[in-house]
Amino acid sequence: MEEQLFTQELNDADLSKTVELLCNSKAEEFRLVGYEQVTGQDIWQCVNNQYTKEGVPPLHKLVNDILSLKVTTFMNFMTISAYRGSTFE
Repeated sequence: MEEQLFTQELNDADLSKTVELLCNSKAEEFRLVGYEQVTGQDIWQCVNNQYTKEGVPPLHKLVNDILSLKVTTFMNFMTISAYRGSTFE
């Protein structure tokens, strides 16, 4: 039974939902330390920005990049994006 669980591949909808949950979890973590306006979408934009040249990485790297995102890295991304004229809702 356990082998089936680990060998099943995620379809696109499951993968999207999992990434969304991870990003929302990281946003909640940031809100707990005082960054009240951070959303899961903001987290995804920051993490996804790393993949513009190389494309979407393997799932384990994607999960690691979301869960290990530091506030300073996120704030640097937001600051640079603001200078470039990106709008955040």
